[in-house]
Amino acid sequence: MHFAFIAPPFTSHVRALEVLGSVLLDRGHRVSWIDRADTARQLRDPRVDFHAVGASTHPPGSVEAVVARAANPGGPMGLRRVIGDVAAATDMLCTEAPAVLERIGADAIVADQMEAAGGLLADGLGLPFVSVACALPVNRDPRIPLPVMPWGYAADARGERLNEGSSRVYDWLMEPHNAVIRRHAAHWGLRGRRTLADCLSPLVQLSQTTAGFDFPRSAPEPHFHHVGPLRGARTEEPALDLPLDAARPFVFASLGTLQGGRFALFQRIARACRAEGVQLLIAHCDRLDAAQADALLRCGATAVTGFAPQRAALERADAVVTHAGLNTALDALEAGTPQLALPIAFDQPGVAARIVHAGTGVKLLPPLATVAALRRALRRLLDTPEFARRSRALGQEIAAAGGAERAADLAEAALHARPAMQAPPVRHAVG
Repeated sequence: MHFAFIAPPFTSHVRALEVLGSVLLDRGHRVSWIDRADTARQLRDPRVDFHAVGASTHPPGSVEAVVARAANPGGPMGLRRVIGDVAAATDMLCTEAPAVLERIGADAIVADQMEAAGGLLADGLGLPFVSVACALPVNRDPRIPLPVMPWGYAADARGERLNEGSSRVYDWLMEPHNAVIRRHAAHWGLRGRRTLADCLSPLVQLSQTTAGFDFPRSAPEPHFHHVGPLRGARTEEPALDLPLDAARPFVFASLGTLQGGRFALFQRIARACRAEGVQLLIAHCDRLDAAQADALLRCGATAVTGFAPQRAALERADAVVTHAGLNTALDALEAGTPQLALPIAFDQPGVAARIVHAGTGVKLLPPLATVAALRRALRRLLDTPEFARRSRALGQEIAAAGGAERAADLAEAALHARPAMQAPPVRHAVG
């Protein structure tokens, strides 16, 4: 089959989905990627065919500003611009991708849950599709808060009312994006498409989470599958080349590719580790300059780097300080490493809530993460064996989940078994 991938341009999403694409390529399928030109630089597998769209609305070089706004939106006006960026991307893909999909002869779409255009394009053009949750799943459930919400599972009616009220507020904020979804759905004659959660595949939905690292769903869907992290083989990554004192605890700290420039927060983490006698490796994802890296060494970090071999670092670490990005959280569980979660944006509050719920770590709000609070949290992680035990147990669940190979199995099985679909006439733009 010929799979066309539709996803946001964020590195963590591209990396995870590309692993699935590589597995499909290994099995003899063809894989194309459709997005703005900047995304081509992120792809590593030369076998992926890239097709650029959005030359006038999303020209080369424009994604950097989009990423910067998403990483640090600021106040209400900044948040409004971020939502506008999301809406503009969906609009551009729904307008320009149909002609590309027709020209390349795609048989199916692999759609990141966070880009509504994937599901809209598939349903509008009569193509089967696979939904992949690279971040926390956006599937609505009365007992599960939206991924952006910081609280836990709703165990009673009061919790369900809180979830319902927060969902209404969220949908109100996302109205610019929802309006784009409704407009393109109406263009293709699709009913019931109002929000991102309405644009998911009825055939197969894949999540990087595992059942043990998610809140239980009140009505599990038979086509929803926890497959665990979409990663390449562990042997594909380099070893950790860092001399360490085996007698002292070692902590790895990373705030991800978007939040790695938070210098003041890294300073506090370094001072807390120094005060606790803990060795610390900081990976800032090339978001800090040399002077800032040197300052972190003076604050107490053992080593500071742009990028570290994350899975190797987590395998060696006694604890990780993380922004609670889903990819880092899952990599930590794979390694059986307890987590100190400092959620900042996106679905990170929801990931942090799941870390606490699963008993694999603790969380602090970054504004409250003083040196003293960080010291207490780190000491609790290092002195309480139960966090490591629970982390190792979920790591075993991840090892059994199947990852990208199982994801490819499920995608192939669902698409081969689907009922015949009647494709509507191809329309290339919304009037």
